[in-house]
Amino acid sequence: MGTQISPMLAVDNGAAAIDFYIAAFGAVELWRIDVDGDVVAGLSVDGAQFFLAQETPSRGTRAPNLVGHTTVRIELFVDDPHETQARAIAAGAIEASPIEIHTHPTVGISPIKKMLQGSVVDPFGHRWLIGKVLE
Repeated sequence: MGTQISPMLAVDNGAAAIDFYIAAFGAVELWRIDVDGDVVAGLSVDGAQFFLAQETPSRGTRAPNLVGHTTVRIELFVDDPHETQARAIAAGAIEASPIEIHTHPTVGISPIKKMLQGSVVDPFGHRWLIGKVLE
């Protein structure tokens, strides 16, 4: 297996987070460790893996909704951003920005000129940018 980078999301309720990501993004639960309600799990959205864990302040991990902010934006590229954002909102996310076309000047080596993108904040405080590259 080659190098991979996968986010590990800190949440305040691991079981509820798994249920949300399944409902909102069609995630598949790959594995789950649950020791007395302390949940760590691996999930996948169309083959893109991510993980979640119960927050553990003693090990420096805190859920964003408990500290009042997040320092990470998660990019989710899908075929139908409108449908995915609507599904996430129906599952309990809050719309942070509507799906709309964004154009980017060609700067440096970035190949992205135009994309369709919006964002939601999930019930656990994580911001998901949902989009599709148009050109």
